[in-house]
Amino acid sequence: MDAMQKVKVEIRNVSLAYGATPVLRDISVSIAPGEFFALLGPSGSGKSTLLRLIAGFNQAQSGTIIIGGEDITRVPPWQRNIGMVFQNYALWPHMTVNGNVAFGLVERRLPREVIREKVAAALELVGLRDYGERRPGQLSGGQQQRVALARTIAIEPKVLLLDEPLSNLDAKLRVHMRTELLALQRKLGITTIFVTHDQEEALSISDRVAVLDGGVIQQIGTPMELYDHPANRFIANFVGTINLLKGKVGPAGTGVAFDSHALGRITLPQTKAAAGDAEIAIRPHALTLLASGDNTDAGQVWVEGTVAEREFLGEFVRYTVRVGDTDLIADQPHYSGHPIHVPGNRVKVGINPAQVRLLTA
Repeated sequence: MDAMQKVKVEIRNVSLAYGATPVLRDISVSIAPGEFFALLGPSGSGKSTLLRLIAGFNQAQSGTIIIGGEDITRVPPWQRNIGMVFQNYALWPHMTVNGNVAFGLVERRLPREVIREKVAAALELVGLRDYGERRPGQLSGGQQQRVALARTIAIEPKVLLLDEPLSNLDAKLRVHMRTELLALQRKLGITTIFVTHDQEEALSISDRVAVLDGGVIQQIGTPMELYDHPANRFIANFVGTINLLKGKVGPAGTGVAFDSHALGRITLPQTKAAAGDAEIAIRPHALTLLASGDNTDAGQVWVEGTVAEREFLGEFVRYTVRVGDTDLIADQPHYSGHPIHVPGNRVKVGINPAQVRLLTA
């Protein structure tokens, strides 16, 4: 099966409410041709509703949806040429794999030989060439997901929509299948929109991610942009583990300084910020832990605390360090034979100002 036509998807000022309850609030996003784009957010954030709007299963009260330069806002779902893979795969249990994959092609009344060729090509693409005569009940979860993908790919849609397609798989298979999914998308070149509540899934395979909360897009960016430069407190707290500390920010020479009860003063690399109440975000892996008697690096800000908890997570050890009345989470790489800090020990916590993010929203 050849690479598919790459199309741009534009969502302009879309709003939707159920009665008096707003679900999507003035959503605008532009998805590049061939992009693997994720909609990420907690339950009830509006991500699946937005996906269903693109598919045509819901209708917005206002706004426009454009695919490949064509306004499809009022076009019925069966005329949009969009492929969707559902969370439960929605396979027909009484049909063979061949029958399931052929379903959309039969509905389009294509010649029998063309259908046979397209089904074979789709199954070859997802690695199920020899499974055509089996029924869904004879397949594993991962194989069922591949059948659902093959059925969608067979109709050669303009856009591929994925509604939490990995959530029914066990953890190890989920990691394997997301790698396969990305490889398949890259091979086809099809514009893909992927809904998930799992931040690891979104960050690991997406070109860009839109994070929704309360029906509003909080931030759009690459996975690294979201992780390293969260736009607000919600993003910082939702994407990855984070330390959030309240304090006040004000001018300090040519830059700004953040003052808090727990950490004292940290001079930040930002050139300006509005003075007043603020909050900083620090990722756990950006903190350094040293024994109380060790020499420190002058390039970091150091505070003393007591190890309250320790959690071994394989690749790293997660410590909770009590600094005054504040708990800091610090992740330290684990190496065989490397000394570890014991709960109750006094330690020094090093903070690199370049890794501190100032949040004002």
